[in-house]
Amino acid sequence: MGVKAKIAPSMLSSDFANLASEAQRMLDCGADWLHMDIMVILLCPPLLLLYYGISILLFLCCCRAYLDCHLMVTDPLAYVEPLGKAGASGFTFHVEVEGENPVEMVLVMTVEPGFGGQKFMPEMMDKVHTLRKKYPTLDIEVDGGLGPSTIDAAAEAGANCIVAGSSVFGAPDPAQVISLMRKSVDEAQSKM
Repeated sequence: MGVKAKIAPSMLSSDFANLASEAQRMLDCGADWLHMDIMVILLCPPLLLLYYGISILLFLCCCRAYLDCHLMVTDPLAYVEPLGKAGASGFTFHVEVEGENPVEMVLVMTVEPGFGGQKFMPEMMDKVHTLRKKYPTLDIEVDGGLGPSTIDAAAEAGANCIVAGSSVFGAPDPAQVISLMRKSVDEAQSKM
């Protein structure tokens, strides 16, 4: 079997007024990670960072989950230390890879960044397939438009870390959706 499936509900699709209970609900449904998109609006970066810092603290009140922070900011390294101190577990950010910097995971966006509930972009699966072929043990994360109707395409291309928001939070039974996604990834990985 290849790399392990990791299912990470995107908290962008959660009820922000009940963030801690939403996080715990996803973990109770079988989520491996919780995914937090951190986007800084140019007009008020400190305010938004404070908001997300408070959000992370809310997570820590209910659980000790792995919190996967996707930093969509202009200077991601400036955010790593404060968010790490607040409880973030891992960081994904958009930078050019130079020199001998180690890479633990690659994120392939399968929607245009910024908003939940967008349509899956199947053309991105070529990138996932190329990465999996070249790096068989690398964690490959896909983010956007993933759910029961698109998971097989992502899993068969080689993605093993699945970020899904609307399809999980909007499901009558989130545990069933998480289980279905994990099964698809595990089956695809067993064939690689």
